[in-house]
Amino acid sequence: MCVAAAAFRVHPRWRLVVIGNRDEFHVRPTAPLARWDNGVIAGRDLQAGGTWLGVNDAGRFALVTNLRVDGYPLPHLASRGALVTDWLAGHEPAAPETMNPFNLFMADAQGAWHLTNHPAVRRRSLAPGIHGLSNGPHEQPWAKTTALQSALGRWLDTGRDDPDPLLAALADQTELAGEGPEARFSSVFIRNPLYGTRCSTILTIAADGAARIIERRFDDAGQTTGETDLTFTT
Repeated sequence: MCVAAAAFRVHPRWRLVVIGNRDEFHVRPTAPLARWDNGVIAGRDLQAGGTWLGVNDAGRFALVTNLRVDGYPLPHLASRGALVTDWLAGHEPAAPETMNPFNLFMADAQGAWHLTNHPAVRRRSLAPGIHGLSNGPHEQPWAKTTALQSALGRWLDTGRDDPDPLLAALADQTELAGEGPEARFSSVFIRNPLYGTRCSTILTIAADGAARIIERRFDDAGQTTGETDLTFTT
């Protein structure tokens, strides 16, 4: 997942609302969002075995993004998808220093945290608010990250639970950078035949524990290929 916004304890109705897009090479094999045997709800990276985003029945949630750093990624390092599966299994993420650079957002019923391993391993608690995550440093949000945070804030202000405005925000192909190679990857939704947005995800966890997760999937032309919509209780 390359861009996400997470509203943590900023609305009396919602404990956590997360919206985000996963950007990846279209040839990378992936299983759609589903309930796993261990109570985890997530998609699955069939190449490395982990996941980019998931939640469990206890309300633990995590998502990971690659952190763009010159000289990385290194192919011999462990998959960052294991960070998410560790957290969802009830453990602290193991050996983050052995992985390529990343941003990890974690939340449970007690709090929310950001973990990175570059330039050094650092974990910090997050205050209630609308937080953003992309492929850049957490302290230097990209334009599309702040755009997604703003869209989530507007949705919360309406007091509605209709996911359509959030799906529309995730489908925005407006380029937010200048000219050059970076421009085509500066939009919230990336349409590219080789590397682009593979899925959009919305998670809502209400104050009473009622939860819903939606995953909408896309092909290399940006066309919808399927959707999963699950409700559960945390």
